[in-house]
Amino acid sequence: METLLEINDLNTGYNGVSVVRGLNLHVNAGEVVALLGPNGAGKTTTLLTTSGLVPIISGEIKVFGKSVKGRRPHLIAREGLAHVPEGRALFYQLTVGENLRLGAARGAADVKQALAYFPILAEIMDRRAGLLSGGEQQMLAMARALTVKPKLLMVDEMSLGLAPIIVERLLPILRTIADETGAGVLLVEQHVNMALQVADRAYILSHGELVTEGDAKELASNRSLLEASYLGETSSH
Repeated sequence: METLLEINDLNTGYNGVSVVRGLNLHVNAGEVVALLGPNGAGKTTTLLTTSGLVPIISGEIKVFGKSVKGRRPHLIAREGLAHVPEGRALFYQLTVGENLRLGAARGAADVKQALAYFPILAEIMDRRAGLLSGGEQQMLAMARALTVKPKLLMVDEMSLGLAPIIVERLLPILRTIADETGAGVLLVEQHVNMALQVADRAYILSHGELVTEGDAKELASNRSLLEASYLGETSSH
């Protein structure tokens, strides 16, 4: 199985101060991996560093076998990394169709295939993104990322501001994308139980350090371990 993302002994943060310390993590093709933990654990920082938006202090991140250290974010993205950030980063004055075409601006794009996962968007292509519901905006953010047929998709807090029933509909789509396209998915999510239902494996961070990793189903069935992990009371294994 091809390893798309490999993080080794990563220390990263801001202004030379480590927010994440000693992280080891990998994502394989066709796999959904959940990166979990309480607020401030370092999850978003890990994704931003993988995208090249936050510099590595020490350690290594390889995307598709190449180090991201010192590389421009758009060059990493061009090779097949798509990042749906927290807050979605849509162009709210533009229409759904215009957002999708902008997402596809790099070249070989497939808007039709992206819309197949979110058919409701095909019915509102002329609606401005700022007028969409929160769920529709999240669908648009993910569809925009999918237009370039990414090999690795990172999704940060898909559920932000959404009702649980909407999250229950959207999260399984990530499982379908991994299964049908062979892309790897790295998911940061506060709805722990829902994330573990669609993931193959999970890593749990607390205070910037890995405290637990393992099979998603096994972690989901061990509530006491999950609770201890979120409190930072267990060792990684």
